[in-house]
Amino acid sequence: QVNLVESGGDSVQAGGSLRLSCSAPGVTFSDYCVAWFRQAPESGREAVAIIDPAGRTVYRSSVKGRFTVSPGSAKNTLDLQMNSLKLEDTAMYYCAAGDCVYMSTAARVRYWGKGTQVTVSS
Repeated sequence: QVNLVESGGDSVQAGGSLRLSCSAPGVTFSDYCVAWFRQAPESGREAVAIIDPAGRTVYRSSVKGRFTVSPGSAKNTLDLQMNSLKLEDTAMYYCAAGDCVYMSTAARVRYWGKGTQVTVSS
């Protein structure tokens, strides 16, 4: 019943911007923490931004000031606005939902989308 579908991934030059969206019709944001993770080649899946039911957000240090996670304009959607993109932001980006206590660790996340690719080039 819970389906997470990401969109918005693209190829962009360094310094550019992208806006990712997660459609999550089966997720009630009041019941779960929702988040964006990313996984670069030969790297583990890491949390990028997390938002809790109260709307409080947590970002990994490398994206603070550049990325913003927020509810989307449509119901049951979650956006990730990415500005000032860097080469190291290149990764598959995943929408996720789960228990807030465990959301920072990929292995403990309950629900995953299939990902959307973001490629940043010089």
